[in-house]
Amino acid sequence: MEHSIARLARGRAILPFIAALCLGMAAVPAYAQLEIKFGHVGHPGSLFDKSAEEFAKRANAALKGKAKVIVYGSSQLGGDKQMLQKLKLGTLDIALPSTVMSSEVDLLGFFEMPYIVKDRAHMHRIEKEIFWPSMEPAIEKKGLKVLAVWENGFRQITNNKLPIRVPADLKGIKLRVPQGKWRVKMFEAYGANPSPMKFSELFTALQTGVMDGEENPFTQIYSAKLQEVQKYLSLSSHVYTPAYVTVGLEHWKTLPPDVRKILEDTAKETQAYVYQTAEQDETDLLGKLKAAGMQVNDVDKDAFVAASKPIYEEFEKEVPGAKALIDRANALRQ
Repeated sequence: MEHSIARLARGRAILPFIAALCLGMAAVPAYAQLEIKFGHVGHPGSLFDKSAEEFAKRANAALKGKAKVIVYGSSQLGGDKQMLQKLKLGTLDIALPSTVMSSEVDLLGFFEMPYIVKDRAHMHRIEKEIFWPSMEPAIEKKGLKVLAVWENGFRQITNNKLPIRVPADLKGIKLRVPQGKWRVKMFEAYGANPSPMKFSELFTALQTGVMDGEENPFTQIYSAKLQEVQKYLSLSSHVYTPAYVTVGLEHWKTLPPDVRKILEDTAKETQAYVYQTAEQDETDLLGKLKAAGMQVNDVDKDAFVAASKPIYEEFEKEVPGAKALIDRANALRQ
């Protein structure tokens, strides 16, 4: 009888411990949700920002809790070069580089050629017949993979010195450009003094006079408030820059196959939204930039095309296969 009472007492003493243990186990989720980090350099309201947030919304709905895409904009995870390195190291899941990709893969200098892309319909044909068969395999050799091609847009020139109408007007202008050697070469050929610089540093550089001007699509100009520190906007549309939904190839393979499929499918499906938004922004933002006091002028595009000939010649000479791609792109113009 005494032994039974002792056993009962010991059982009652351990009950609170068992209850606490069960409660703690119940508080732990069945699995830790997989976080998909998506980084980009765009400011709030930019096309990058809108595109990435739309992608995240669609992807998270399809993922149904298996994983969650979280967007980090405004260069929170570093500049484009830093984010590309993080993709390769596996510490970042997705990034949205643009011009900088021409520094990673020589063939992507194709998109740095002035006026190579006529319009978005032309870009669709280039994507289908040139990008996926010829460029994406070259990207994978560098340890990266593109899930979809989005947009940064048609680039325009802004500065504080004078309206730019012909290339000669750029002579001596200190011009910020992205980190891509062909953009530097192009503006050197036009007579400017171009310097690569992170986008996150641009506003201050213009405000302090370290740079006289820059070149970007309307969406980047407006969202970064460059109209507050730039007087002239010259509608050159000299380069159309795609944006690439990019992952690190080795890290990508570690994600569950169903998650990979949803992310890739959603990235491709979001392209239509990106293009539609970009077209609307072109109209809306030009009006807003004018209203903000920027002096807007057209340029002599024939003069810019003529001044661009040496860049094409150098690119075709330096990069194997480049001439064939340029010839194909010209054949796809309508």
